[in-house]
Amino acid sequence: MGREYFRIALGGVKDEAEIRGHRRTYVGAMPGKIVQALKSVKTSNPVIVLDEIDKLGSDFRGDPSAAMLEVLDPEQNHSFRDNYLNVDFDLSNALFIATANVYENIPAALRDRMETIQLSGYTGSDKLLIAKAHLVKRQIEANGVTEEQIEFTDDGLAFLISHYTREAGLRNLEREIGAVCRKAAKLFVFGHTGKIT
Repeated sequence: MGREYFRIALGGVKDEAEIRGHRRTYVGAMPGKIVQALKSVKTSNPVIVLDEIDKLGSDFRGDPSAAMLEVLDPEQNHSFRDNYLNVDFDLSNALFIATANVYENIPAALRDRMETIQLSGYTGSDKLLIAKAHLVKRQIEANGVTEEQIEFTDDGLAFLISHYTREAGLRNLEREIGAVCRKAAKLFVFGHTGKIT
C-alpha cells in the first residue's frame, strides 16, 4: 500500500489514558498510544495494527474500549481528542487493522464499528512456507547450530506440521523446530560429524 506501518499491542491495556493520553497536569504525562504511533511514523495516514483488541480490560482507571470507539468510529475519529494534546486530531486517514483470537471477547460496541474477516488459521502449505522463510533460520541461530550442520527438507517440515502441530498458529511448530535444532546441537557436542538432514 506504500504506507507507513505501526503495531500497537493492546493485550492487558486497562487504563483509558493509555489510548487517550494523560492530562498535562499529571506528573509523567504522555500522549496516548495512537498519537505516539502517529508521531513515530511521522504521517497521518499510516496502517496501524491494533493487536489483540479482544484482550482490552477495564477497571477503576476507566474503560479503554470506550476510547477505542472514538478511534474506530468513522463518525467520530475525524475529531479524536488526545488529553495530552488537548486539541482535536483527525484520524480518518489512518487505516486501522485489529486482530483478535476470540471474536466474542471484543466488546459489542467495538464489533459494530468493524468489518470482520474470520480466518480459521494457517493451512499446512502456509505453515511450510513460513517455516522455510522465517522459523528455521531463527531457530538455527537461537540454538547454536549452523546451516552447514543441519538442513530441514520440505518433507521433514511437512512431517512436523502434520504430526506434531495441531494449532491454527505457528508457536508450537517453532517449538518443534527448535527441539530438532537442540537435538542436532547435542549430537555435534558428542562428536557427530557431517550434515544432519
